[in-house]
Amino acid sequence: MPTAGRYHEELLNGKRTVTLLVRNIGQLCTVDAGEADTAGPRRRAAMQELGLFQQAALAIGEDTVLAAGPEDELVARLFPTGLPAELNVVDAGGMAVVPGFVDPHTHTVFGKTRQDEYERRVRGETYLEIAAAGGGIHASVSDLRQRDEDELVALAVPRLREMLSLGTTTVEIKSGYGLTLDDELKMLRAARRAAEIVGIRSVRTCLAAHEMPREYKDNRQDYVRLITDEILIRAQAEGLATRCDVFCEPTVFDLEESLVILSRARDLGMSLTVHADELASFGGAVLAARLGADSADHLIRIDEKGREALAASETVAVMLPGTVFSLGLKSYAPGRAMIDQGCALALATDFNPG
Repeated sequence: MPTAGRYHEELLNGKRTVTLLVRNIGQLCTVDAGEADTAGPRRRAAMQELGLFQQAALAIGEDTVLAAGPEDELVARLFPTGLPAELNVVDAGGMAVVPGFVDPHTHTVFGKTRQDEYERRVRGETYLEIAAAGGGIHASVSDLRQRDEDELVALAVPRLREMLSLGTTTVEIKSGYGLTLDDELKMLRAARRAAEIVGIRSVRTCLAAHEMPREYKDNRQDYVRLITDEILIRAQAEGLATRCDVFCEPTVFDLEESLVILSRARDLGMSLTVHADELASFGGAVLAARLGADSADHLIRIDEKGREALAASETVAVMLPGTVFSLGLKSYAPGRAMIDQGCALALATDFNPG
């Protein structure tokens, strides 16, 4: 636990001015390990370094935190002659203050929910059985294709507002329920507009490789080419997505197809993420690490090779325990074992219609 406050260099040299002081913070979590911090995600014991201060204060200038630390020290150092009359002061009432949450995996733009599928799973049907019967991602695709962009924005805005009200200030939003050029771009535009309306920071990901469209079931390579030659190019060129994701599974996109799509996205300057080893141990995590992806997500069935690959890379393992619970699966991703092995971990909601 740090004992001395943290001060922005530009504050100390007079280039920045404090305009807001948050005081009477019972516990302040800065996630700052001080000199122990290193570049890149934290691993093993370093993940426990939360940078906690008791009876703390925050000093803010415009949109930047300029100082954080024990209130008595901070106030005495920054305001030795007393608080200026024009300073905006907020009393935290002894409550905790933490950084905004980052949700790195969501499917926020969709039409109707598939809550009926939860009841079916409770009765014993599996995810794959429901999908084979016309449910799952295909059901959401059929629904979304019938909705226009304005309707998708109107549906996404209250979802994002709820996230923001619960402390999420940055959210990743995927496409993947369109599976055509126009519908994928429509989803990404809706995601951008909705986030701008709400005032939440968004990172948009093109997940055109979320499922094989039914109309391409007999000519899979044509759909892969549609993604690589049209959808990714348009999404990147129009500033709609900075990232590419692929659902890499034996029953969705195989390793070769995933490699083709992800390699094309990387060539376009997009960063990568992978739905990996969720339903089967399939080598998705190894592929993500080999390509230098930002993350490999789900990992319920990750094997030893996958864990070793992630531990030796900068690729973050994203855990989605809510998905496991919702699907009624019997085992979760081996998060503790992965931490002990040296993997970098993150948590996400996987908020989606199902």
